[in-house]
Amino acid sequence: MRWVTYADKDGPRVGLVVDDRVLGAPDDRPMVDVIAGGMEGMSELADDIRRAPGSVLELAGTKLHAPIPKPPAIRDALCFLDHMRQCLRVLGRDPELAEMWHNIPAFYFCNPSCVVGPFDDVAIAPGSSWFDLELEVGAIVGKPGRDLDPKTAGEHIVGYTFFCDWSARDLQAKDLALGIGQAKGKDAGITLGPWIVTIDELADHIVGDRIDLDIAASVNGTELTRGSTVAMDWTFGEVIAYASRGTDVVPGDVIGSGTHPGGCLLEHLDTDPAAFERWLKPGDVVSLHSDVLGRTEQLITRGADLIPLRTGH
Repeated sequence: MRWVTYADKDGPRVGLVVDDRVLGAPDDRPMVDVIAGGMEGMSELADDIRRAPGSVLELAGTKLHAPIPKPPAIRDALCFLDHMRQCLRVLGRDPELAEMWHNIPAFYFCNPSCVVGPFDDVAIAPGSSWFDLELEVGAIVGKPGRDLDPKTAGEHIVGYTFFCDWSARDLQAKDLALGIGQAKGKDAGITLGPWIVTIDELADHIVGDRIDLDIAASVNGTELTRGSTVAMDWTFGEVIAYASRGTDVVPGDVIGSGTHPGGCLLEHLDTDPAAFERWLKPGDVVSLHSDVLGRTEQLITRGADLIPLRTGH
């Protein structure tokens, strides 16, 4: 099943993508409520929609929102360790990772209010000149849990979607200088979409405890990188199990994979960051694409003017 949230005349509505059409749900329940029904409930609702859709629209002409416009929680992990190694390498640092990177999966909490749709414009973060994309996949939690076993935590995933963590690298450097984690460098936007592909569609993409999805990113039509999620060093199941220690993961929570190696401009840095000419600028078009997950396409626009906190800041 491929589930979307689309713009209906009465507001956002859940829909099922069948061939090249969007079949609307018969009521206005949000995607989180649909997901909370689990695979059984989602399958039953899909059957109902196919029999008697609330509306029938051509996919090509339908405005798609993020499939979960405001997730209960978003955690972005760093599951591809080669991404971190390459970032350290281009910044002139030792790419050898400390043992802790192999002991626990790194993640940080994202801002659900900054989620945007797969074809929405993306404004550059106020005050940023080093704006970047990140090619990621998001796992969607479908079954609640707490203190999960990593061997079975993957069973709590209901499906997958694209996840683009827009990053203001110059603001991120300021965040990291404080030593307490990510803040405004990661607050400009998170793209989800175009749809959630449920696990019943993905049997041929399971390799052991990993999901094997071919993914790619391009900027202005030029491919930046291409690869597969099978190369993740930490599995989604391991990240969800770790995230669930002492707390709940709930339906609609999104877990980002972290950046696929080569899937951000920072990894292609070949000069001082201030002189790097490939940072995203207004007018650039960024696309993520996959045979399974679909395609996003977003125009980069000028951000709001920065309002200083204090003189010079």
